[in-house]
Amino acid sequence: MINNQTLARPYAKAAFEYASAANSSDAWSGMLGLAAAVVEAPEVAELLRNPRLTRESKVEAVLRLFAADVDEAFRNFIANMGEHDRLFVLPTVRELFETYKAEADKTLDVELETAYELSAEQLETLAAALSKRLDRSVNPRQVVNPALIGGLVIRAGDLVVDGSVRGKLSQLAESLKS
Repeated sequence: MINNQTLARPYAKAAFEYASAANSSDAWSGMLGLAAAVVEAPEVAELLRNPRLTRESKVEAVLRLFAADVDEAFRNFIANMGEHDRLFVLPTVRELFETYKAEADKTLDVELETAYELSAEQLETLAAALSKRLDRSVNPRQVVNPALIGGLVIRAGDLVVDGSVRGKLSQLAESLKS
């Protein structure tokens, strides 16, 4: 069975390429966010699953909910997705679009899990070091987890660096077991 990522990828890529060419990536990001929120609403999700409604009526219903907040090109994009009965993948299209946008902007969201709250200066220093190391602009988000005991865990995309005391103790325990 095909998953949502597979269905959404061509739409996200097309949307990103169009938005980039039109210098409207931020606007499309906002419109996709709005559209994704609309189709995730329980009432709308139920409407999209209704086999009695035609694809055209589903598109009309969805567009009616945010018609004033989107431009003509985005309406056409939604109509195209609806024509192929793919409106339900809009949240995944939005996620993939944001990934393409971050890649093009050379930005990366980084989660910093620490045992205690870092000061603004420490967070800034760490973000600067990560930006240099990863060759991207970094958007740090701190999560406090006292169970780490000390140190931190860095999650940046697929990269995970565990420099926590808990992680070191786990590694030591594993090496002692072998």
